[in-house]
Formats: sequence, structure tokens, C-alpha cells
Amino acid sequence: MELIRRFLSGYSENFLAAVALWPMASFLLTLPILAYLYHRDGRLKPVSVVSTYLAVLYVLGLGCFTLYPLPSGTSGPGITYGVPWQLNPLAPIGDFMREGLSTLPQILFNVVFFVPLGFIAGRLLRLGFGRSVALGLAASLFIEVAQGTGLFGVYAYAFRTADVDDLIYNTAGAALGWQCARALGRVLPPGALAQEGAVTREPGFIRRCVAFWLDLLLVGVLALVLCGALSLVLWSVPAARGLAGGPWMLFVLATVFVLVEGVWPWFHKGSTPGGAFVRMTCETRDRVGVRRAAFFLARVAVLAASCLFFPFAWPALALFFLIAHRMPYDFI
Repeated sequence: MELIRRFLSGYSENFLAAVALWPMASFLLTLPILAYLYHRDGRLKPVSVVSTYLAVLYVLGLGCFTLYPLPSGTSGPGITYGVPWQLNPLAPIGDFMREGLSTLPQILFNVVFFVPLGFIAGRLLRLGFGRSVALGLAASLFIEVAQGTGLFGVYAYAFRTADVDDLIYNTAGAALGWQCARALGRVLPPGALAQEGAVTREPGFIRRCVAFWLDLLLVGVLALVLCGALSLVLWSVPAARGLAGGPWMLFVLATVFVLVEGVWPWFHKGSTPGGAFVRMTCETRDRVGVRRAAFFLARVAVLAASCLFFPFAWPALALFFLIAHRMPYDFI
């Protein structure tokens, strides 16, 4: 136990770094995973949300434990000299003969640290054994190359040891994690996948948020492309150069927003591009004529206000949905 305690004590700072990065990174990394799960499964259970957050923490920990701390100062590994690669797969035998049992914690850690990756691949992503092992090998290879190349050339020299044996241990850990996921699947089988074309008319608040996040990504990309193209056109006309970068960009952004959130779902049974990906429609019931037009106008107004008054509007909308089980515009 003393060997394990001393070994893990050297990684406490790395774990704290992962926890510190978690709130920001979870927002950036969790939403794409949730979108994928909605698209694949057609639903999202609370345990899937928790599993996704834990998976994000694990990915952060994987990076922090293997690459942090980064070189600093004016001398040392990565700055004035490098750490050589270890390419002998039989090196652990010599290490064990010289150092005895003190070499085991490092070996076990490299195996155990990749068990969650194999479990995530098998249970959350539902990959087969071969693809899960390949994912473990690819992740380990990425880390080892990053260590052996000074973070892909960011530093002049390698600041940690790129070890071929780590590839073996890490890949074995991923394989073991997949077997654990398979064993759990026999006791608690994962839910069935969504049927082709399945769309819900009663989306929850999280699904709505994920769909809206996907829509905002599309709005941002389209607005950026259009504004860039129009700016180039205006810049090419000497008399119009003063208009480049003007307030008309906000008009373009607002127009794209209305097209994506109002016009597109009008002609696609209430599904925005993001909503279609997560298998939902914003029209919780059939509406026609003026009532349907009022519904989409109110929806665009509420969503636009949620962007203008972010982050205060979203807690208010979440509380409203928790009480009413619908959004304000759903009452129309």
C-alpha cells in the first residue's frame, strides 16, 4: 500500500487540474455526446447524462495525468534536452529484476487507467471488441507520440518518456474494460436503439437545449460565411469599403437565426436542423393557419430573448419547464 500511496501522490496535482477544467470542458464536450446519444437512441436516460459527465472527467484526467505538468523555466526536459523514447518491449523484465515489486504499481496503473475507456466504448458508445481495442490503441499512441515529440513540436524536446510498453498496457486495459461492459450487459442490458424515422413530439428540456445548441452552431457558421462573403464584396468596391464590418452583420445574423428557427421548421413538420438530428419536433400538437404562425413567431421571440439575456434566461426557462412541463410558446 505504501508503494501505491507514494505513486499516486505524484499525480494529485494532475487530478486537481482535471477537476478544475471540468466545468468548462463539460459544457463543450458533453453536448456533442448528448446529441449523438439522442440521435442514436431516440431518448436520454438520467444515467446516460451522469455517464457522459463522468466520461468527460475521465478524458480530462487522461490528458492531465499523461501530459501535465508541462515544461517550464529555462532548462530541463523539453527545454534544453529531451527524454529518449523507450522502444524495447522487454524492458519491464530488466526493471523488475533491478527494482523488484516497486515496478508493479506503474504497470497496473497503465492497465487500469485505460479500463474506463474500454468500458465507455463498449457500454456508452456500443462499439464492438475490435473497434474498442483499436480506440484504446489509438488513444495510447496519440498520448505516447505527444510525449515523445514535445507535444507535437510545441516544445523543442520530449519532456516525458514515450514507452512502447505503455501501448501494450493501455491497450490491454481497454480490452479489459470492454469485457467488463460486456459482463454488465448480461445483467443490465442496454436499451433498444431508436427505430428509423422515430421522432418525438414531447421532447424534454435537455433534448430541446441540445437541439438549440446544434442550431446555434449552424446559425454561427452560416452567418460567418455570409458576412465574410459580403465583406469581401463590399471591400472590392472602393465606394462601399466603409460599409464592411458595419451593423448590417447583426441583420445577417438575425436573418439566419429566423430562417433556421422559424422558416425551416415551418416546412419540415416542426423539426429544425438540430431537432431533426436529435429526433424531435418543436410542434407538440397540430396547429394550422394563424395559430401555427403565432406559435412560430412566439418561439423565435422566446429563443432570441434567451440568447440576448444569456445566461439569466435559461435558468428561468428551465424553472418554467419544470413547473409547466412545456415551453411558454407551447401554450399557443
